[in-house]
Amino acid sequence: MADDTGSQRYYRAPCPGCGAPVEFRSAQSTFAVCAYCQSTVVRQGDTLARIGKMAELFDDFSPLQLFAAGRIQDKPFTLVGRLQYAYEGGRWIEWIAQLDGDRTGTLSEDNGAYVFTLPYELKQPAPSAGALVVGATTAFNGQNYTVASNQQVTLVSAQGELPKLPDLGKPFAMVELRNDQGLVLSLDYGSVPPAASLGRSVLLDDLKLTGLRDDSGKEEKGRGFNCPNCGAPVTVNFADSKTITCRACNSIIDLTQGIGGGLKHAEQAEPVRPLIALGALGQLQGASWQVVGFQHRMGQEPGDDEMFGWDEYLLYNKKRGFSFLVDATDGWSMVQPTTGAPTMAESGSAATYMGKRFQQQYAYNAETTYVAGEFYWKVERGQKTFNRDFAAGATLLSMERSANELTWSSGGKLDSATVASAFKLDAKKDMFKRGDVLPVSAALGSGLGCGTIILIGVVIIVLLIILSTCSSSSGGSRSSGGSYGGFSSGGGHK
Repeated sequence: MADDTGSQRYYRAPCPGCGAPVEFRSAQSTFAVCAYCQSTVVRQGDTLARIGKMAELFDDFSPLQLFAAGRIQDKPFTLVGRLQYAYEGGRWIEWIAQLDGDRTGTLSEDNGAYVFTLPYELKQPAPSAGALVVGATTAFNGQNYTVASNQQVTLVSAQGELPKLPDLGKPFAMVELRNDQGLVLSLDYGSVPPAASLGRSVLLDDLKLTGLRDDSGKEEKGRGFNCPNCGAPVTVNFADSKTITCRACNSIIDLTQGIGGGLKHAEQAEPVRPLIALGALGQLQGASWQVVGFQHRMGQEPGDDEMFGWDEYLLYNKKRGFSFLVDATDGWSMVQPTTGAPTMAESGSAATYMGKRFQQQYAYNAETTYVAGEFYWKVERGQKTFNRDFAAGATLLSMERSANELTWSSGGKLDSATVASAFKLDAKKDMFKRGDVLPVSAALGSGLGCGTIILIGVVIIVLLIILSTCSSSSGGSRSSGGSYGGFSSGGGHK
């Protein structure tokens, strides 16, 4: 049966499995999943045919739900369907967004990060998935992109009405490309020819969403098990966590194979105590963040015998996803994985992102030496990467390369007093102080005379000249950028 409501035409027909009404709000939707019996149905004119039964949805703890409504580029949209995918590195969700007229878009969600894309017509046929190697640069419709990920994925479950429906459990390739303007190009090889979509990252607050999931009355229950090393209870709070540590014995526990069978673990001696406690809540950049993970890492510049260390705190906010608070020798910084892929000079001396040019500050090998808390990627003690840190004024940019992945993160520096105050640790603010440079204006305001300031400057210059003759490297210090999030932190929305 077809109905008209204002300018919106929709279809409703009885489910061939249970007789309950199944509704199609979008003319682009061909498939639907019955909300009552989970039958998968296909629309054939004004009637429906049952083609199977959908697997049960996994609880993704998403704030989104069907029929939530918002605006993108000042145009209204409604979420009418959901696809849940799995790949080797984890899981992600695609929400089908019905826009004005017959158009549909996709709001992709992965670990609290969101990308909104629209169908994109390629002027030339897409190459085979195997030809798109991670890290390689290629052009589509006259724009250069870097291949950010190339994964074999499977559909795990679905809900609502859908313009596409891959075979349940059948693997296919999904390739994601990014560029230095923040654009994300996705190629879905689950159809012939591959379906292309183009978009960029979004914040839920910017989408002006209504009808979000109400968790006010929900009892938060994590998954629990006993530590395979000491037997103490361990609770997993995030659906997609790949690593967690036992608070009793500090063992690192691998969750990549689930918690139902035997769990792999690695013991850690000599625990490192974070300055900010796990579970602490802090107010930074206009949002409330919780500390859910902690890493201590060591770095060494090629050809240098000296090593340096820094700490990284994994922060979580339900609407903004994950960010990283980095505590390094010369100060604090807060960074997030980038949506786009910066363009780096062949020599590595500079990088360009979002129209801004960054100069390399450091290049070094990094190793994770201690971890605590919960992580959405697999963390191992001894995990190694090669990092490059860049800066443009107060803005920071970092590249991190492992054997199988290249990730970028960006952010900015934070005043140590701001960090201490954010986590209500003002009484310990002296412990937060790092190598922050005192501005000249602050020195003038402190009562120091101009002659004194000049004398201090001369002394510093003389000391720098003496030090430069003793060592050709920077030794045990590093930038406040840290590693910008650690191994696999950049991730992708797919």
